Amino acid sequence: MSEKTYLTMREVSRLADLPEYTIRYWEAKFRLLRPLRLSSGHRRYTRADVDTLRQIKDLVFIKGYSLDGARKALAAKKRQKKAVKVMAATAHAKDELLEEIKKELRQLMAEL
Repeated sequence: MSEKTYLTMREVSRLADLPEYTIRYWEAKFRLLRPLRLSSGHRRYTRADVDTLRQIKDLVFIKGYSLDGARKALAAKKRQKKAVKVMAATAHAKDELLEEIKKELRQLMAEL
């Protein structure tokens, strides 16, 4: 049995253990929560949306953040992940450049 790609509001509500009205309210407050909207107006969520809801729930209900504080914390976390990806890509590019330089030096040494 394959896992569903999109989930309904009711399914997300159960998975995140949140009332549907809270999810709708948080959608208005957090840009990270933008579910797919069908032509009928029904929302369809991804597993990433459920994870985001759980993170918000943890920040607000467990750690005591305000919604604004939770929004800032999630934005900072997202920026940090992006920075790590950029650093990894930069390190990979440097490694490739060094390998290319080594190869050229070996060719020059062989010609001498």
